[in-house]
Amino acid sequence: MRVDVRALGACNRLAERGAEQAAGALSDLTGTDLAVEVTGASVASGEDLAEAFAGRESIGVSVGLRGGLEGEAVLAFDAANVDALLSLLPGGASMERSAVTEVGNIALGGFLDGWANYLGKAIDMSPPRYFEADGAAVLPDGALAGDGVFLFESRLDATTTDLDFSIYMLPDSGPFRDLVVGKTAPAATAGAEAAAGGGDAAGGSTAVPYESLSTFASLAKRGSANAADNISMMTGLDTTVDVSRLRFVPLADVPAEVGVEPHAGTVFELQGEPSGYLAILFEEESAAAIAESMLPSEPDEPLGGMAENALCELGNVMTSGFIDGWANVLGTSITHSPPEFVHDIGSATISPLVAKLSRRQDYGFVIDAAIQTEGLQARCDVYALPDERELARALDRLSET
Repeated sequence: MRVDVRALGACNRLAERGAEQAAGALSDLTGTDLAVEVTGASVASGEDLAEAFAGRESIGVSVGLRGGLEGEAVLAFDAANVDALLSLLPGGASMERSAVTEVGNIALGGFLDGWANYLGKAIDMSPPRYFEADGAAVLPDGALAGDGVFLFESRLDATTTDLDFSIYMLPDSGPFRDLVVGKTAPAATAGAEAAAGGGDAAGGSTAVPYESLSTFASLAKRGSANAADNISMMTGLDTTVDVSRLRFVPLADVPAEVGVEPHAGTVFELQGEPSGYLAILFEEESAAAIAESMLPSEPDEPLGGMAENALCELGNVMTSGFIDGWANVLGTSITHSPPEFVHDIGSATISPLVAKLSRRQDYGFVIDAAIQTEGLQARCDVYALPDERELARALDRLSET
C-alpha cells in the first residue's frame, strides 16, 4: 500500500476541523473558551506509543466508529483536573461519571460531525464508555499492536484555566487506507486536500510505501538513541531517549508546540536526500547545565561564549548521530551545515525554519525526541523537518531494495 502524504494532509485537516467543532461544543457546555492547539498524525510502533504515554493518569470517554469511518475515538483529560471540570457542569459534582460521559458524548459527536460533513458520509458512534486509565491504556484498543500505526491526536487548550483536553482517533485500516492511498476521493476530501495545499507540484509524487514510512518511524528512534550515546561519550553522563515519534503535522503548528519558554541550542540545515532542517533545543537552565558539564571550569556566564561553543560542539555530534543512521538505511548521502547557535523563546527559533519549508509544503513529518541526561535533569527536544518530496523519493527507493 502506498500512502500519499497529500491525502494524509487532507485527513489531518479533517481531524483539525473536527477538533474545532469539539472545542466549540465543549466551550458551550463549560463556559470556558477552548482552542485547538495542534492536530497531527503519529506514525509509531506500539512500544513507542506506550513510552510516550507513560506516567499519565487520564479520565475520559471512548466511542466506537462505524460507517464512513471505522475505528475508535477518545476524549481524555488529566485525572488531576476532574474537580475543575465538574465545577463547570450543572450538577457535575453529584453526577461525576455521568457528567463526564455526557461531556465526552457531546465533544466526540462534534468531532465526528466535522469528519462526516467533509467526507459526505454518515459516521455512526457507539454509546460512550467512561474510563479511568493509566498510561497508554487511554488509547483505543489496537493502538499498541503492530510495528507502525496512524494515530490522530488533537490537543484542546483552555485559554483561562488548566482544563485541557486531548482527542485521539485510531482509524481501522480499511476505509481509512482507502482515503490515504486515493482509492476513494469524495469531493469534500479533494476540496480539503486542495485547501491544505494538496496536489503534486514540481518535484514529483508524494506517495510512499506504508512499510517504508513505518521503517522511517523506527529510524527516528534509532537516530535519537545514537544522539544520546554521543552525549554520553562527550559528558560521561548517562543519557537516555525518553520517546521518539514521527508525526505528520501542519508546519504552521510547530512553533506553538515548542512554546514561548526561553531555549538555547543549535540549528542545522541538512543537504542531501532528504534535505531540510534539524533543531536541537534545550530549555535555558538545561542548556547551561549541560554546557557546564562539558567545560573544564565554570563559565563566566551561564550561556556566554564558552557555553555557546560547547553546545555547538555537542550539536554537531548529536546531528551526526541522527543523519548517519538515516543515510545508511536510505542509501543516500546527507550532510549538515555548521551549527547556528540560537538563544531565544522556543517558537522564535523554529519559526524561520518553518517559513523556509512552507514555501514548498504546508505539512511536514516532524521527528521529535526528548533526550534526558541523568544527574543534571537536562532535557532537550529534537525537531527534524525533512523536505517531504525528497523524503518520499528516498523511502520509495527503500521499498525497492
